[in-house]
Amino acid sequence: MAESPTRSLHMGAAADARLRRRYAREFRFKVIAIGALVLTALFLVGLLGSIVSRGWSGFITNEVRLDVHFSEEHVSVEDPGSGNVRLIVIEALQRVIPNATERSDMRALLGLMSNGAFIEIRNMVRDDPSLIGQTVEVWVPVGSDIDMLNKGYVDRDLPEDQRRVDDRTIGYVDLLREAGDMRTVFNRDFFTTGDSREPELAGIGGAVLGSFWMLLVTFLVSFPTGVAAAVFLEEFAPGKKWIDIIEVNINNLAAVPSIVFGLLGLAVFLNVMHLPRSAPVVGGLTLALMTLPTIIITTRAALKGVPPSIREAALGIGASPVQVVSHHVLPLALPRLLTGAIIGMAQALGESAPLLMIGMIAFIVDLPSGPLDAATVLPVQIYLWADSPERGFVEKTSAAIMVLLAFLVVMNGIAVYLRQRFEIRW
Repeated sequence: MAESPTRSLHMGAAADARLRRRYAREFRFKVIAIGALVLTALFLVGLLGSIVSRGWSGFITNEVRLDVHFSEEHVSVEDPGSGNVRLIVIEALQRVIPNATERSDMRALLGLMSNGAFIEIRNMVRDDPSLIGQTVEVWVPVGSDIDMLNKGYVDRDLPEDQRRVDDRTIGYVDLLREAGDMRTVFNRDFFTTGDSREPELAGIGGAVLGSFWMLLVTFLVSFPTGVAAAVFLEEFAPGKKWIDIIEVNINNLAAVPSIVFGLLGLAVFLNVMHLPRSAPVVGGLTLALMTLPTIIITTRAALKGVPPSIREAALGIGASPVQVVSHHVLPLALPRLLTGAIIGMAQALGESAPLLMIGMIAFIVDLPSGPLDAATVLPVQIYLWADSPERGFVEKTSAAIMVLLAFLVVMNGIAVYLRQRFEIRW
């Protein structure tokens, strides 16, 4: 009996060979896909490992304990803020290290201290003149080189002329450590202070506040504007052809490089409207322009996700088109709509290029109290510190990146939670 055509096509040696080649191609595809996944994970782990290994020490700092005696010899009762704080600090250190009597020894002792320590002690007696004549225990920050030495970033085995800390200073540091007058603590000031030329005093408090004011302006401008534009285009726009043209342009705007929006903000908000330079309100308006296409696109997608039967049912019981949208469509689309808005805000938080164009790269020490005050933001603060040559700013840069990544993870986590918690599956 002759073999049927179907049997001859799918059976036999030729069919087995085709099947083996097909399985081999599938196996190679799986191997390539898994290899790409592993390579991506390795890159991500390497990146995060590099940032954490460099930045974890930015969250701790070193302090030295001083028994400060505010003698009337060095501090005037009439003008306590103009006292000789350096002599007060030297005398306090000499109580722990009594053999440091030469001028070079005193210079080495002063080199242990941060400039912030002198300011802190001066402010103490200026704010409370009753301290004159008393001895007070205070913990004050050490200088950046001593901080790096205690964190292990200074190699003690190198010859003295090849490191930033000499042998005598290292001896003083060891004496203070053994006496319990030097400690390593959590660097709370890193989160509460603004920028500084001194690495041990620099903090991200000003940048975090600047980012908050900027994102607030961005949200207040872009969210209602973007939602209103999307609702009109999706629900009320009369024609189809010109909507397609607008949609194409919105999609193109979403792909425009962010620095172009910075140039637009520079031309419109600074050169034409003369808004204050380096202010969060300008950064917020610029980022609102950049975020608008994203919010419009995600809002239209959320509105399209609401079944037409909801609209038809509302119209059937006598609701007006505006009531259909405001009472039924928008509330049902709100979870996906908020998710898109949060992702847009997270994207705006990580942007630095447009902010550099509008002057938010300025050195700002004070904390901003409103959107009109001069301020900087986290990405720009990271950019500024990354350009500084001091070793102390290297750990500050990585620590600030960790804080920025934490903010982005939290914002994306909120978006995922909102989507999973409130999304309605039709």
